[in-house]
Amino acid sequence: MKPVSRQLALLAFLALAAPLLHAEKADRSKPVNIEADRVTVDDKNKIHIFEGHVVLTQGTLTIRSDKLVVSQDMEGYQRGIATGGEGGLARFRQKREGKNEWVNGEGERIEHDARSELSQFFQRAHVKSGEDEVRGQYIQFNGATETYLVTNGPNATTIPSQQGRVQVTIQPKKKDGAAAP
Repeated sequence: MKPVSRQLALLAFLALAAPLLHAEKADRSKPVNIEADRVTVDDKNKIHIFEGHVVLTQGTLTIRSDKLVVSQDMEGYQRGIATGGEGGLARFRQKREGKNEWVNGEGERIEHDARSELSQFFQRAHVKSGEDEVRGQYIQFNGATETYLVTNGPNATTIPSQQGRVQVTIQPKKKDGAAAP
């Protein structure tokens, strides 16, 4: 891909990813509820391991997985890793702020670090916001810098290939409440 094409693809992805910045703000002040078949608690190391049909909810946010590991550092920042689920994919869903639209995402592993505000989706990664969507093997969103990275290889690597490329679909904006063509 030529440098100009890469820049256009990046701009297109940023247009798609921007809605994630507008997730329901009220969710942050809601309690976190977690259901699972089993939980293992290590108070000394501040690690909670939830296993079996895990469902985490906080306001409009829902995360579903087979396993969720939540750890907390000495300063109280939390890190979560969700793995597996239906079809081997961990999934999340959250309502967008002020809109009747939802953001849905999935990957074989989803990680979130509250300290760095970094969210990562690994293997078979897919994020859809409204009718716009992006697919790759790795999707990273940095909430602190409001930047995204999507690659066709694992762990932010790029594999030169015509197959397994990043895919982005951006729908035209609706005009005056009319449906997009």
